[in-house]
Amino acid sequence: MNGGQEMLIREEPILSPMTWVAETMLPSDGLVPLEARHLDELRATAEEIIANPLPIERLVPELFEMPACRALMAQVRKQLDDGIGFAIIDRLPVDDFDTETVKKLYWLLMNMTGQIVAQSWDGTMVYDIVDTKKRVEAGNGVRSSKTNLGQNYHVDNAFNLPPDFVALFCLQTAIEGGVSGLISFETVYNRLLDQHRAVIPRLYQPFHFDRQQEHAPDGQPTLEKPMVEYDGKTVAFNFNLRLVEQGYDVAGIEMDEAAKEALEQFRSNVNRGAILSDWKNCSILKNRSISCSEML
Repeated sequence: MNGGQEMLIREEPILSPMTWVAETMLPSDGLVPLEARHLDELRATAEEIIANPLPIERLVPELFEMPACRALMAQVRKQLDDGIGFAIIDRLPVDDFDTETVKKLYWLLMNMTGQIVAQSWDGTMVYDIVDTKKRVEAGNGVRSSKTNLGQNYHVDNAFNLPPDFVALFCLQTAIEGGVSGLISFETVYNRLLDQHRAVIPRLYQPFHFDRQQEHAPDGQPTLEKPMVEYDGKTVAFNFNLRLVEQGYDVAGIEMDEAAKEALEQFRSNVNRGAILSDWKNCSILKNRSISCSEML
């Protein structure tokens, strides 16, 4: 039981366009090329932004004439909601303008896709992924995105309120490494149903998540929530192995054996069937269905 209501568990495989593996995908699947008309609008908008500077948070698409870009991003939104669950936009004119101007173009395109939400508890709206030389430890609040560690497949902000979509914009590639991956959580779930069905019920029960100090000063440092949720229609995922392992450390609780087995089976299946690439573009994904990783 959960809050007085019966816990729903999906016993049947998920059937949707998002249940893909790399072997079933074409190289062009998910790719959204920017054509000349889109680039013309972006360059004209960039010139307006340079001539009339505003803070990035004050920029909204309604301020600019960008009909082709609006139509394109409406197609991207449909691809995220009803298609394969991710889009790779190829490619913003990063070499034509300074970094701040290109960030503003990216901001406008993402605003056309959906409402932008804060990237951290303090209200930061644009979040830079950069190595600060800090170390990740349980409860210290340092995100792996601020270190030189690779990031495993995960749901963004699983420890609080996960956004519907996550967007990443590559401004500078790594000198070495920098390979990214995409996987479908729906495919992982179907594989577990087929090969490791016994672990499924534990995934629907609570796990401790390290909240990485992303909460009010008097807030709880961990949050309990299931790895998988089902409302009778949609399966949604909260997978973040590192934050769960840290969550149990912060809470001072030994993880039960059923939880360990469920996480291990999920982790081992997550790494199968991934799309790998060194994308130098803007990528958008459906956060609780599709996952990305950044590898060294």
